[in-house]
Amino acid sequence: MAKKWDDSISDEHLHPESLMMGYGYKPEWSEGALKSPIFQTSTFVFETAEEGKAFFEVATGQRPERPGEKMGLIYSRLNNPDLEIVEDRLTLWDGAESATVFKSGMAAIATTLLTYLRPGDVLLHSCPLYGGTDHLVNDILPEFGIKSVGFLAEHTREDITASLLNVDGPLKMILIETPANPTNALIDIAMCAEIAGAASTEDDPVPLVVDNTFLGPIFQRPLDHGADLVIYSATKYLGGHSDLIAGACLGSERLIGPIRAMRTYLGTHVGPWTGWLLMRSLETLQLRMMRQAENAARVAEFLAGHSKVANIHYLGFIRAEDDQHDIFKRQCLGPGAMISFEVAGGEPGAFRFLNALKLIHLAVSLGSTESLAEHPGTMTHSGLSEAAKRSYGITAGLVRISVGVEHPDDLILDIRQALDGV
Repeated sequence: MAKKWDDSISDEHLHPESLMMGYGYKPEWSEGALKSPIFQTSTFVFETAEEGKAFFEVATGQRPERPGEKMGLIYSRLNNPDLEIVEDRLTLWDGAESATVFKSGMAAIATTLLTYLRPGDVLLHSCPLYGGTDHLVNDILPEFGIKSVGFLAEHTREDITASLLNVDGPLKMILIETPANPTNALIDIAMCAEIAGAASTEDDPVPLVVDNTFLGPIFQRPLDHGADLVIYSATKYLGGHSDLIAGACLGSERLIGPIRAMRTYLGTHVGPWTGWLLMRSLETLQLRMMRQAENAARVAEFLAGHSKVANIHYLGFIRAEDDQHDIFKRQCLGPGAMISFEVAGGEPGAFRFLNALKLIHLAVSLGSTESLAEHPGTMTHSGLSEAAKRSYGITAGLVRISVGVEHPDDLILDIRQALDGV
């Protein structure tokens, strides 16, 4: 990655958690303000007409940037200092060349797919996907003539390749969500990269897009394993405080450039206030996620010993004899803080458990400082068919918990008393 800012001291490279405190911003630009101001403006003033012309030439793709030239500020739908700073900082965690931020995770996914898919194209995707993504892929995109083919975590490369023979049209993108929401099923990123590479040419690459929302860049870095683009619902761990909605897409400038252009014309950019909030959140990303993961390990151990709990989906429980052990050891840096499990009594039992929680909030979303619990079958994944839910393991009794930063003893106390009522 080409360095845009100083990221070392005495030739020693600094870590991302240190660079989050000031990378991409200099206090002297803003009257010595330690933190970047919120640039709450819709448009920016050009010094000369010639400068405005040059900025637009680059922004609209009429010509590339000249050596040493950087596209200036034009209009906040195209660029804004708060967006540029947070995008620079986001690249550091994943080791990406470029990043774009969006109004939401779904805006990031939709803009990316619409950039690279056209009528007649085929999208290969993992299952299950988050409910909103599933609806976009399997209900909305077909209206535009874009076909989709799904596969499960247990499918081999040969299985997936064979399934593509049953659909007309060229493979143009692979979209995977790993770990999967809500089952924590792992998809082999390197295997999918091989499938994408086999379908690619130098002039027409087939990008592998990985939704890394569940583990975030602290516990998984898909670009290191062959992914071309990484997508986040930045609402979740990157934002981490349940007070913003945002998305992000990271990768090479070659692939991000067209996505950024599509974002300009779709208007799916994030605003400066949200960009500023993301800057605030990135400063504590590692601290929050490490504490959440520690808490999740404690909660999972408690659940494993409870008589009213079965089929716990937690990455920390993957053992050497499990089918997904090799994938976990190869591509995951930790188990994260997402747990799903079946409560005795099906949907009524799950509802009694959720209704009895006192400290843990009954709400969708994940990755926030507070712990959240929800019922995937009737909430985040309610739009899936009953057959699809069965095949993905989204049962009537399945509950998903996003573990927060509270004291683990208090979380266990709350879960214990809620299970007593089941």
